[in-house]
Amino acid sequence: MVQTRRSTAAPAPPTLTSSDTFPECFSKRRKAVSADESEHTAKSPAQKKRKKAEDEPLTEDFPVRVSSPWKIGAHVSAAGGVENAVRNAAMVGANAFALFVKSQRKWDSPPFSAENVNAFKGRMREFGYLPKHVLPHGSYLVNLGNPDEEKRQKSFDCFLDDLQRCEQLGLELYNFHPGSTVGQATKEESIILIAECINDAHKETKYITTVIENMAGSGNVIGSRFSELKGIIDHVEDKTRVGVCLDTCHAFAAVSTSFTALQALYRVFRDTISRQKMDGISAFDTEVGLSYLKGLHLNDSKAALGSKKDRHENIGLGHLGIATFRHIVSDPRTRDIPLILETPTFEATDIWTKEIAALNCLSNLVEDSEIPETELSLLNEITSLVRSHTANKTEKASKARARK
Repeated sequence: MVQTRRSTAAPAPPTLTSSDTFPECFSKRRKAVSADESEHTAKSPAQKKRKKAEDEPLTEDFPVRVSSPWKIGAHVSAAGGVENAVRNAAMVGANAFALFVKSQRKWDSPPFSAENVNAFKGRMREFGYLPKHVLPHGSYLVNLGNPDEEKRQKSFDCFLDDLQRCEQLGLELYNFHPGSTVGQATKEESIILIAECINDAHKETKYITTVIENMAGSGNVIGSRFSELKGIIDHVEDKTRVGVCLDTCHAFAAVSTSFTALQALYRVFRDTISRQKMDGISAFDTEVGLSYLKGLHLNDSKAALGSKKDRHENIGLGHLGIATFRHIVSDPRTRDIPLILETPTFEATDIWTKEIAALNCLSNLVEDSEIPETELSLLNEITSLVRSHTANKTEKASKARARK
C-alpha cells in the first residue's frame, strides 16, 4: 500500500548536480549533448514548441540509470497526466515504477485522451522502460470480496476500468488489494467472490495480468496468509493472467511472532542465507509457487513483527533492517520483475533517488568483506537525508502554527 505521507502533487525534479546523490559504488553519469546537436537545436523551429514547457527537462538532463537485472524503482506521481509518471520515474533513476492510472480515492475519473496515451507510450520508448517493469496500483476503494452484490459490482466496475486503462497504455501488470469480508462472510466465501471477479475481468480484457498483493493481516482483510492468495489463484480460470506482488512490510506485519524478523523474510524470499544453502524451500514457493511472483514492494516497517499494522518506513530505518533488502536485491529469483519502493518521501523525491541508488549498490556487492562497511555507509546516508527532511517538515509546521 502506498503511504499517505507522499504528496499527490507532481514532485519537483530533484537537483542532481552533486556526486553525493549516489553512493560511491556507482558513479553518476549524464548523456552529453554534442556541439552539432546543440547547434541544430538552436536553429530548429521546434524550439518554439518548447516555450509551453520551458522548465521541462530534456532526456539528456536525466541521470543515466544503472544497468542491473534487479529492476528497482518507486511508486511515482502521475499528477498532471499519466505520461508524467514516466519522467518522474526517470528523474529518480528508477529501472521500474508504479503509478495510479486514475485517482485512487474516486470511483470515476475522466478517460484518457489520445494525447495522454500517445505521450505515455512515447516516453516509455524514450526512456527505455519495458511494460513488464511497470506495476500500476489499484484503487483503495475496490473490495472484490464484499458479499453485498451491489457494492461488489461497483468495485468490479472500477477494477475493470483500471484494467482497461492499463491495456490502453500497453501495460501488462495490474496490482490490487484483494479485499475484505467486511465481517459479513467467511474468508472462503470472499475468496471465491474475488476469483469470480478476476475471471469476469479477464473475459472483458485482452491480456492484462491481475497481480494480487499480500496484506498485513488487520481485521477482515484477505491476503495476509499465503494460503489465502493460493485460494484465490486456485479459483482463477486463466492462471497465466494472475500473479502475486509481495510487500515486505505487509509480510513482516502479518507473520507469526514465533519467527524472528530475518527468518520471517527469508521464508518469503530466500532459501539461501549469506550464500549458503539451507534445507527446504521458501514458504511462498511451497504454498503458492514462485512462477506467480510478479513484483515486490520494498518497504521497511515502523511496526514490530506480527503487529498486523501497515506502517512503511524508509529502507534500513525500520525493524527489517538494511541487510534484509540486500538479500532481496541479490536473490536471482527477484530479477527482472518490478521492485517498487513505497517508502516515505516527505514530498522530496531525492529520498527515493538515494534509496534506489543504495539498493542498486547492494545488489552489486561481490566481496563479503565489503558488506558491513557498505551497509553502514548507505544506512548513514539515508538516515541523514530523512532526518534533514523531517526537520524541514517540523520547521514548516511550526511556522504555519505561528501564523495562525
